[in-house]
Amino acid sequence: MTDPLQPQSASVDGAVLQHLPVLLVEVLHALAIQKNGAYVDATFGRGGHCQAMLAELSDRGQVIALDRDPQAITAAEKLRTQEPRLQVFRARFSELGEVLGGCGLAGAVQGVLMDVGVSSPQVDDPDRGFSFRHSGPLDMRMDPSQGVDAAQWLNSADEEVIANIIWRYGEERRARRIAKAIVAARPLSTTQGLAEVVAACVPRGNAKSTKHPATKTFQAVRIFINDELQELQEGLHVAFDSLALGGRLAVISFHSLEDRQVKQTFKALSQPAVLPRRLPVQDLHAAVRGRLVCGPIRAGQGELDVNPRARSATLRVIERVA
Repeated sequence: MTDPLQPQSASVDGAVLQHLPVLLVEVLHALAIQKNGAYVDATFGRGGHCQAMLAELSDRGQVIALDRDPQAITAAEKLRTQEPRLQVFRARFSELGEVLGGCGLAGAVQGVLMDVGVSSPQVDDPDRGFSFRHSGPLDMRMDPSQGVDAAQWLNSADEEVIANIIWRYGEERRARRIAKAIVAARPLSTTQGLAEVVAACVPRGNAKSTKHPATKTFQAVRIFINDELQELQEGLHVAFDSLALGGRLAVISFHSLEDRQVKQTFKALSQPAVLPRRLPVQDLHAAVRGRLVCGPIRAGQGELDVNPRARSATLRVIERVA
């Protein structure tokens, strides 16, 4: 079996791409893995975190792996042929409850890891259409068999709707200008085409930023196409409810919209739903469902030197106590 602490690789059109699981040491420490426990990797990706979790378990332990991406599921199924402690399901965050119910593990897992957002293999594959750095079809779907792709939506949506999505999910202050340019340039079919349209809307005098001018627009369209924030919101509650007492939910997010949602949800879960004026101390503690374990945790310089993409990663962890 592959060493879980080493980079995992994937092949795209014959080219080998490295995938480095982000905050791996911190995740394993935060989950406080029990040798005989049942754990969930809700975003298998290319299996870096999953393999590390399996390496911590005894023969009686198990990992339930989920992903909505068919390429990730192919990689997971390949690992499953070598690893009897692994079960694999093609599912979204919001479907975790159904998956665990079918496995007889509802409310009985010791830990869940959610690695939110798009993965490096998805970004690095031009055919998936996630990145402005590669020319490819304008797709952006995490599951290419479901829903409309980015090109279909951008070529048919109203200008005002496009502007609102770019502003809401990309926090892009030039959203209206970009939306107007997109409508004028239709039909769009490639990532390069969209990136060029967006770049033309950015004043040349502001080109000092290290970020590509299309970064926020691509993020916004991707989040909308995949309904990512709604999936995250549902997934956080389903994952927390799936934990046994003492079980932990660890979430890695990569931008402020995701992290804000995780932070607010964890805060709500770690406080009493109702606070009567004269609630006894013992009852106050009993009313709290979760305990904040750690966060925000970010990658250290050592990891950043090896994997610069980890610079945006933020880890937060909550433990179920009631």
